[in-house]
Amino acid sequence: MADSTSIPSLKELSLNDDSGPIATTASPPTTPPTPATLSEIQNIATHVQPPTIPPHRSHDPSNNLKRSDPFQFGSRYLEEGDSIFEFNAWDHVDPSTDPLYTTYTAHQLAFQRTHAVTAFDARRFAAHPHKWWDKFYTHNTSNFFKDRKWLRQEFPVLSECTRARTAAETADPGLGKNVILEVGAGAGNTAFPILAGNENPRLVIHACDFSSKAVELICAHEAYDGERIRAEVWDLADGTETLPPGVAPGSVDVVVLIFVFSALSPRQWGQAVRNVWRALRPGGEVCFRDYGRGDLAQVRFKKGRWLEENFYVRGDGTRVYFFGEEELRGIWTGRVRAENGGRGGVDEESATDGQDEATTEKVNTGSGAEEIARDGEAETPAFEVVSLGVDRRLLVNRQKQLKMYRCWMQGRFRKPESSGKSTPQNIDEASIQGSGNIINSS
Repeated sequence: MADSTSIPSLKELSLNDDSGPIATTASPPTTPPTPATLSEIQNIATHVQPPTIPPHRSHDPSNNLKRSDPFQFGSRYLEEGDSIFEFNAWDHVDPSTDPLYTTYTAHQLAFQRTHAVTAFDARRFAAHPHKWWDKFYTHNTSNFFKDRKWLRQEFPVLSECTRARTAAETADPGLGKNVILEVGAGAGNTAFPILAGNENPRLVIHACDFSSKAVELICAHEAYDGERIRAEVWDLADGTETLPPGVAPGSVDVVVLIFVFSALSPRQWGQAVRNVWRALRPGGEVCFRDYGRGDLAQVRFKKGRWLEENFYVRGDGTRVYFFGEEELRGIWTGRVRAENGGRGGVDEESATDGQDEATTEKVNTGSGAEEIARDGEAETPAFEVVSLGVDRRLLVNRQKQLKMYRCWMQGRFRKPESSGKSTPQNIDEASIQGSGNIINSS
């Protein structure tokens, strides 16, 4: 018969002296760590570097990006988990990711169209536009705009024009000479910073504006000498194709257009491009920066400011247009007429001279049928698009918890080396040449 002895329980084994102890693994005795001496701590501190914060995210004045000159824009991206109100600005933020702002923008633009400027005021502001800029520069002198010290950073061709010349270049009359034509020079906030950093003794800057008051401000500047920098009144959209005094056709290396094209009526674009083409030498470049579509400055316009689509009049009587990327590409490659056809609005000539009805067309602009003058049948030249991009920036008011979306367009356009008829070309369309970091102020 099988043994029926039961197996003792764990409790019984623990209480039975004959069962012996339960096997266990004993932990070795622990020795408390020896405290580090003061000299050891000091030695470690001198050899170990603390983690560093990237300059564009640092609040430390000794490590803050703002201490660099010029300021390096385009490096602070808003990432998941970031606090929007930690910094005053974020780079390349698309406003379409903000549903509230998108809704607000759509409402504002619709409101502007239904509350357009009156036909009378449209003609008043179109007549003699230089008059409104004269008033602007009478009240706003050189302190209104900041000096654009970032120009050479964003447009390397300016660095080439202003670099020191070699002995061979200096000795040869045909080498080393460079001509820069700045259009819409205002109070000189572009021309004088270029001149201040110039090391080329044969550089000449022609600073032109169609406001005589602006030219007076440039001539009164302490750095103006009439030799290295020459200021003249000139209209970029001059239909006579007359160039500024002292500028021969095909003699200019660089044309600078900073927040200038937006002041023109859409019907003036073609003539302006032709004038720039005429001034530039083959291979010469245009440095361009202006307002982009959807910029806060456009969205916040109130009633009575909408002239036509994306074209407005400010409270001081000056006008401003907001560009799209493909629209600009069309303007500079000669395709704008075919793509956009005629535009509504009031033309300067029809507002002042009452052109013959045979050369005008009725177009409904939303503010009534207005007479506009066609840009003529002259062919618009085709520049090469070296670079063209959209610069977006989210500005933040941390105290009031406000977000402000800004948008600018920046590009470089080149006159082809061939002097014959050119065809539209695009070179490196997707990127901005130069530093790759686009600035954010005018």
